[in-house]
Amino acid sequence: MAAAAAAIRPMRLAALTRSRCSIFQTAYNPTSARTGAKYLRARLRGPSMVNYYTPEANIAQIMRQWPELEMRNFAEEERLQDVEDKKKRGKGAPKKAKEKGDSRRASRRR
Repeated sequence: MAAAAAAIRPMRLAALTRSRCSIFQTAYNPTSARTGAKYLRARLRGPSMVNYYTPEANIAQIMRQWPELEMRNFAEEERLQDVEDKKKRGKGAPKKAKEKGDSRRASRRR
């Protein structure tokens, strides 16, 4: 029995493998190179992971959706007050340039 298996030529085995792959619609990979086919065939994880977590409701969305509730976002009001205080002390963000020539980078190159 072992002698019969040894008598089969490698060329015939390759042809058999090629035809098996075409019949069962699998990738023919005679060199055994890594193709990632196992991961490409696998079911996608993204949709189930997204559905696992409940949608997060934030105050800004609720305020936009129902303006008649007249809710206040205290965290946002505090942030805006802090920005205003920093600007008064000269620690705020620099003003945006209206044109390309007004930017600090353009004035530094000259």
